[in-house]
Amino acid sequence: MIEAGARSASPGDLLRSILKGRSSQGVPRPRETNIALAPKTKEDDVSLRINSVAPNFKAETTMGVIDFHEWIGSSWAILFSHPKDFTPVCTTELGYVARLKPEFDKRDTKVIGLSVDPVANHMKWEADIAETQGYAVNFPMIGDTDLAVATAYDMLPEGAGTTSEGRTAADNATVRSVFVIGPDKKVKAMLTYPMTTGRNFDEVLRLLDSCQLTARHTVATPVNWKQGEDVIIPPAVSDEAAAAKYPAGWKTLKPYLRIVAQPKG
Repeated sequence: MIEAGARSASPGDLLRSILKGRSSQGVPRPRETNIALAPKTKEDDVSLRINSVAPNFKAETTMGVIDFHEWIGSSWAILFSHPKDFTPVCTTELGYVARLKPEFDKRDTKVIGLSVDPVANHMKWEADIAETQGYAVNFPMIGDTDLAVATAYDMLPEGAGTTSEGRTAADNATVRSVFVIGPDKKVKAMLTYPMTTGRNFDEVLRLLDSCQLTARHTVATPVNWKQGEDVIIPPAVSDEAAAAKYPAGWKTLKPYLRIVAQPKG
């Protein structure tokens, strides 16, 4: 019973009282723990974002062992992942990317696929892809049996384990991403799809065109932009600087929305 005028016990007082009682009865007192979460450091934050350095790795692929950053070299790269071999939607995607590979080659862009299954399974799957899609896979496929790459690229949680054995496509549903990576080895764009939706690799190609153009020139691309169409002069570029760069002029819709012909080169 609390006496009149007595201070109400705080939660901290009650906890100390309970611990004291346990100690006096011979029950070991639990070690004191600071339950406040420590602030995240840069090293702790494994989430990938645009302009993050793409995690490097060494892995076995259908075209031999690679060091990812060395494999990219001075090119651009597209890394796209799959939750499981012999899955229907991914089968159609791999065939279409094989068909598009000459377009990626024109853009000095290397394409590489990833699935958590072993490379030996990939090779068997590739036969099915060629048979059903009419195009043989013509780029490497990474075997990620220890889930190391999928985890490093934040496609699976840390608690997913270290083996692909016994895992179903549903277990790996989040391993359905596309990463556009520049020659500086930084992530320029990311797309993630559900298992039931085939990825639009025409859009990936359009996105790549935009990333490469805006890396060469200080411009932005408007909605639904395609190669050769007009672009936007970013607000950070003054009219004076724009006049020096675009002597033929531009169209001003608003002070912050200036349209100009796509620069060449």
